[in-house]
Amino acid sequence: MLALVLLLGPAAASATIINVELKFSPYVGTPAKEDKVESVAGVAAIFVNGVPYGEQPVQQESLPVMFKEREIGPAVWIPVDSLGPVVRRGKNTIRIEFIPADEEVSYRARLSWTSVTDAENTAADDGKTMATNQTGAGREEKSGKGRMIFEHEIVADFVPDLPWHHYDGVKSLSDDDKKKLAALVLKRVGLFKPDFKGLYEILGRNERVELEKIKEVKCVDAAHAAGVKIDAPKAEELAFVTTGNPEVMITRRDGKLFRPANPESFVKIKGGEEIQMCAGIALSLVFPPQLVVVRDPAGAWAVAY
Repeated sequence: MLALVLLLGPAAASATIINVELKFSPYVGTPAKEDKVESVAGVAAIFVNGVPYGEQPVQQESLPVMFKEREIGPAVWIPVDSLGPVVRRGKNTIRIEFIPADEEVSYRARLSWTSVTDAENTAADDGKTMATNQTGAGREEKSGKGRMIFEHEIVADFVPDLPWHHYDGVKSLSDDDKKKLAALVLKRVGLFKPDFKGLYEILGRNERVELEKIKEVKCVDAAHAAGVKIDAPKAEELAFVTTGNPEVMITRRDGKLFRPANPESFVKIKGGEEIQMCAGIALSLVFPPQLVVVRDPAGAWAVAY
C-alpha cells in the first residue's frame, strides 16, 4: 500500500499504532523518472536488536515505481508484528545488511518505513480526498558498491512484553552452559516420536498453526511411519552466538541446526502432496534452522523462539 505523508486533523490524534512496516530495495535505475527499476541480486541479512533474525535472497527482477511519491516495490518487506518475540515493547533497532552477488556493481538501495494505525484518516491532496491508515512515513537511501548497512529504530508498543525480555544479557557461556544447551537440543529431537505430545505443544504455541487440522490428518504420524528422521547434531557440532541480550542463538557449525537425516523419505509419506506438505511445515516449525534460548534468573535454560 502507498505510504502517504499526510497533514492529519484532530481525528488522527486518537489513532493507535498497531504495526510498523519496513521495505528494502537495492536497485539500479532512476525512480524519479522511470516506472520500473531493476533490483540487484544478493542476500539481505536481518538483525533485530543485534540478534540475527534471518536472511532473505534478493533476485534480479523489475520492481515497479508507483505514485507521485515514487515508491519502489520492495525486494524485502518486513511487517514488524510478524517478527515474533524478538521484538520488544518500546524501542527496537532493525538492521539490514545487504551483500550483492556482484560486489563490483554500482547500485543504490532504499529503506523506507511507515506506521500502520487502527484508524483511517482522510486528507485533501490536489483537490482529491484520500484515505489511509498509515502515518510517519520516511526513507533513507545510499549508493555505492559492495555491502550496505541500514539501521532504523522503531517503537513497538503494540507487541507483548514478555518476562524474559527483562532477563540479564548473556555475554559469554561456560562449559556447563554449553552442556545444558546441547542436552536441550537433543531433548527437542526426541520429541519426534509417538504420541508427539511435546511436538504438538510447541506447534500449539504458534497462533498461525491449525493444530487440530494437523492432528486430524495425522501428517506427523505419516512422516514418522514413512521413516523420516531428524539428524541430531553432536555437541562438538554446535555453535553459539551471544549478542549481549538475553537471547543466545544455537546453530550448527556447518549449516542448519536441525535437518532431515534422510530427506528422500519425505516422498514415501502416504496420503499425497497435501499430507507431505503438512508434515514438512509442521516439522520445520518444530525443528528450525536455529534455536534461540534464554537463561532465567535461576540459571535454567529454555527455548524462547
